Amino acid sequence: MLDESLLEILACPQCRGELEYDKEEDKLICHHCRLIFRIEDGIPIMLIDEAQKF
Repeated sequence: MLDESLLEILACPQCRGELEYDKEEDKLICHHCRLIFRIEDGIPIMLIDEAQKF
């Protein structure tokens, strides 16, 4: 689970847009870019090349 203060400052690295946090799947979602960023051991992996497309 991510810290709430961290969620407030995180943005999509591609479009700089807002991210949605999926607590059940523990991932960050950018609906504008249609990318999913995984979280490993509480650390978001914000690399565009590592993101999944949906």
